[in-house]
Amino acid sequence: MIERYLKQTTFSSLEDYNENLQFIIPERFNFAYDVIDVWAEEAPDKQAILWTNDKGEERRTTFGQLKAETDQAASYLQSLGIGYGDPVMLILKRRYEWWIAMLALHKIGAKVITATHMLTKHDIVYRNTRASVKAIICVDDDYVTTQVSESLPESPTVKLVIVVAPKAGDKRASEIISKHEGWHDWHTEIESAPEFKRPDTANENDDTMLIFFTSGTSGEPKMVAHDFLYPLGQLTTGVYWHNLNKDSLHLTVADTGWAKASWGKIYGQWFAGASIFVYDHEKFNADELLRQLCKYKVTSFCAPPTIYRFMIREDLSRYDLSALQYCCTAGEALNPVVFDKFYEHTGLRIMEGFGQSETTMILGTMPWIEPKPGSMGKPNGQYKIRLLKADGSPCEDGEKGEIAIKVNDDRYVTASGWKLGKPIGLFKGYYRDPEQTRLSWHDGYYFTGDLAWRDEDGYYWFEGRKDDVIKSSGYRIGPFEVESALMTHPAVVECAITGVPDDIRGMVVKATIVLGKEWKDKVGDALIKELQQHVKHETAPYKYPRIIEFVDELPKTNSGKIRRAEIRNRDKNK
Repeated sequence: MIERYLKQTTFSSLEDYNENLQFIIPERFNFAYDVIDVWAEEAPDKQAILWTNDKGEERRTTFGQLKAETDQAASYLQSLGIGYGDPVMLILKRRYEWWIAMLALHKIGAKVITATHMLTKHDIVYRNTRASVKAIICVDDDYVTTQVSESLPESPTVKLVIVVAPKAGDKRASEIISKHEGWHDWHTEIESAPEFKRPDTANENDDTMLIFFTSGTSGEPKMVAHDFLYPLGQLTTGVYWHNLNKDSLHLTVADTGWAKASWGKIYGQWFAGASIFVYDHEKFNADELLRQLCKYKVTSFCAPPTIYRFMIREDLSRYDLSALQYCCTAGEALNPVVFDKFYEHTGLRIMEGFGQSETTMILGTMPWIEPKPGSMGKPNGQYKIRLLKADGSPCEDGEKGEIAIKVNDDRYVTASGWKLGKPIGLFKGYYRDPEQTRLSWHDGYYFTGDLAWRDEDGYYWFEGRKDDVIKSSGYRIGPFEVESALMTHPAVVECAITGVPDDIRGMVVKATIVLGKEWKDKVGDALIKELQQHVKHETAPYKYPRIIEFVDELPKTNSGKIRRAEIRNRDKNK
């Protein structure tokens, strides 16, 4: 498969890889047709997905079956009026149908918006409005369907809601449909879909295929738009960073609502011909996850450092991890002690990678280099990476600067001579937000907003975000979102959200709050719990502040801006 898209497929060193990595870029590339359907033709009986859940249910799907199911789903969605360019939001947890819906929407050229099941009504209304969502495909979860239902009166662009139950004829789906006039039952209706007819032109390379909502420090989440070449950009993630092949069984621990799912649960892995392992669970449990790795003999594993932190707290000698051959991590810096303990018990080195919702993996520990625990690794030759000072000049080794990606990369040209104008895998811009795009994409570079320094061996080390986004347990949390939620409580006059280092989660959210006069005599555990519950109600629960401090005033600049850095430094010195 990869021979179709790379001029050279095997490399002897990182230098060989960086110098000779060259993509073959087809016209009108569509991952669903050009990769999945080709696998279905060439290896129809090869396993594509091994799905299981915390109820013990199991489903194995071949590439031949995957093509048939995605064709059927594409036809079903077309019959409901969904087509080229239509924005469709998926809230499907780790349900098997997420993979079917993703590929089906690719086949008809629709825009896919992935979303976490923890969104509140406010979060969903915002996404529906900003992206002009036409349809929502969601799980039959009481919380999710309630939030979706309550969002509809304020979401005039939404014309369709499709509910996905575990199987056809499920009573829960029928009950939900009966309560919501006009909603559709995925499993019941898909059976009567007509034969799929592939569109003459499903997409152009630069059409928008995916939209990720990502958090920032000011304003609401931004919309990161990726084109139809984005999956091709993830080829290097699966084939080289994850080090996969046709015999691999790979598990990436990630909710399908996050960009990390696109890194590890669909594109790069299937370029390699690997089988994707899915463990659908409601609540994370390290012991149960380890049991799944043992039972199904998973060979390749990727998870945020938080997951590894919980895993090493278990007695790893109780688990037969002999099938496990390769491990990766991304999302935040990996503590050296976690690396060391995992290596001690498994003999496996955890290979770190770094990127954003706006990119694929831009820095990482590839198979040809030795990992340095806590380091982001070295630049992925797919991108021209620079470390720049505030004045735009390059950093020397040991100097802290902002990670930037050269945009006008002349290596990326299609067979017909069409120039992409950017590296494969880099986003198109912030959807419907040219001003925000200009702020990060200028002077020939995309400025990531991430600060790092480079050692004398060429390894990069993460320093922090320019924009104060908090990375906790693999989640990106924007201070403004939590502050906005807190400010709706009558006790709060003003507040600042910062991150505090945590051994388990990497960072936890801290709220520094100024209370109204009438509330100051109520300071105590009861008020803290009340404020925490309030945030959980107002926005996605994972954003709530685990630490709350009450103060008389917040540190500010002369212009009145809150100095979050001062709060963070004060906490470090405590």
